Amino acid sequence: MSQRDRPLGQPQLRVIGGDWRGRKLSFPSKRSLRPTTDRVRETLFNWLAPMVRDAQCLDLCAGSGALGIEALSRGAQRCDFVDTDQQAIDAIEQNLCSLGAADRATLRTCEADTVVNGDARWDIVFVDPPFEAGLGNRLLSCLAASQCLRQDGLVYFETRRSAPETVPEQHYEIYREKTAGDVCFRLLRFRSA
Repeated sequence: MSQRDRPLGQPQLRVIGGDWRGRKLSFPSKRSLRPTTDRVRETLFNWLAPMVRDAQCLDLCAGSGALGIEALSRGAQRCDFVDTDQQAIDAIEQNLCSLGAADRATLRTCEADTVVNGDARWDIVFVDPPFEAGLGNRLLSCLAASQCLRQDGLVYFETRRSAPETVPEQHYEIYREKTAGDVCFRLLRFRSA
């Protein structure tokens, strides 16, 4: 989509690194969409650098798709994008097509736990639900119960710093943790049975 085709005021995000570094992507202007900031994404993908190449990823509550697209840009083999908002999924699809990466992704408009309870297995899962929804802990527990993470699978979990959701520590160890503004973000390692 060219600059002049983009609706006035439509928000954009920038791919931080990898093959599509610097590319700008548009997403719907909605209060419910809160893309992970450049600063947080840069830190996260520095943490993930040794693990993201050829990884199978899942972007739950994908929103703008910033995390999954960043993973693909940095060499992830595939990413599944899941969100309940059809408009958000349509924008992710348009962005993937513009990057020539539609064949490396699956897009689904549904509740996150529907996908988690399927047969697929992932190396890296991004869990960044709307802060006010309080879905994080439930999704982490659902991920652990479904056994959909591979051995030593990693989960990125973003929550509000001022009212953080807990991590079910019987299922995950906190591998890395940092804050930026009112965001607390953690990289969790799945404790397989």
